[in-house]
Amino acid sequence: MGASSTSGGRLAAGWADRLKATWADPLAATGLDRFATTWANRLDAGLRVAGKALGPAGGVLRAVASPAGVRGVAVEAAWLAAHTVLYPWGALEERPKADRHYRTDRLPPRRRGLLVSAGEAAGTPIVLVHGIGDNRSAFAVLSGALRRRGFTAVHAVNHSVLTAVTGDVRRSAALLGEQVERIRERTGADRVHVVGHSLGGLIARYYVQRLGGDERVRTLTTLGTPHRGTLAAYLLPTPLTRQLRPGSELLSELAEPSPPCRTRFVVVWSELDQVIVPQANARLTHPALVVEEHRIRDSGHLSLSIDTRVLDLIVTAITRSHGNPSHPIVPGPTGFRSDTATVSDHSYAGVSH
Repeated sequence: MGASSTSGGRLAAGWADRLKATWADPLAATGLDRFATTWANRLDAGLRVAGKALGPAGGVLRAVASPAGVRGVAVEAAWLAAHTVLYPWGALEERPKADRHYRTDRLPPRRRGLLVSAGEAAGTPIVLVHGIGDNRSAFAVLSGALRRRGFTAVHAVNHSVLTAVTGDVRRSAALLGEQVERIRERTGADRVHVVGHSLGGLIARYYVQRLGGDERVRTLTTLGTPHRGTLAAYLLPTPLTRQLRPGSELLSELAEPSPPCRTRFVVVWSELDQVIVPQANARLTHPALVVEEHRIRDSGHLSLSIDTRVLDLIVTAITRSHGNPSHPIVPGPTGFRSDTATVSDHSYAGVSH
């Protein structure tokens, strides 16, 4: 809230300066100055009151009230339109693709060196799990980008479009386990990486945390996942959405003590997320889970899967887990900046523009 209100004050002050330069009469200029100052103070107070009045939705207000937020809204709208066109194609099951090898000479030196030195990571299957009412078209951009980076086994799986009405997270998690086994058998891989968007992240989390999937999943990246539930789930009264409400039986089960989980979590959440309300409910803390958290200020819920910063985070997490498996990923400190992620004692600009 402070960032947005300060921006409003600076904007008003800038207008006052321009107006004063335009007027020759010092008295008129003084009056405009006072007017602009008063307006800025009222804007600042108004944003504070609006944020408190809106409660959980105030997070979106703060994120939108910035140039980056406006850009994020535009990207979200554009991807929503493109996704609508791609949706029918995504309803078809993906056919396994033969391994393909890409040239690395056109890549920047850092990426080329990463691919050459991380051959095992490049061949480990990556399983993409979409969210509620969606299909694999949600990963049309991400899957192609991962393949261009050199990952040769990227699989986007579908669960029923009726999941929103008749679905159950526990049953979907068991079905995901069956899909993972088929992918392992087809590729010969011992373990896989999973990327879950929204509900897909919660399904994958239940699989690894409660159904023994941590034996099969090396890393799990969740994008805008309601780990603590979302108030938006009250809009649709179905068995599934009741599981997604804060404090539900399912979420309480996941919060219970459990044995240490071998899967490493990478949690990405956005202050501009309009589906996870409040936005911080996409964060994940649990004593049995090793979690690396990344906060992004300006990506909408849908566009998290097409954000290039998210792609970089996924690639980094996967290659690091193969390159130094004994080096733990630890949670970032509370309140860390959005352009910093903590990995042991190392920091990198994973979510900066």
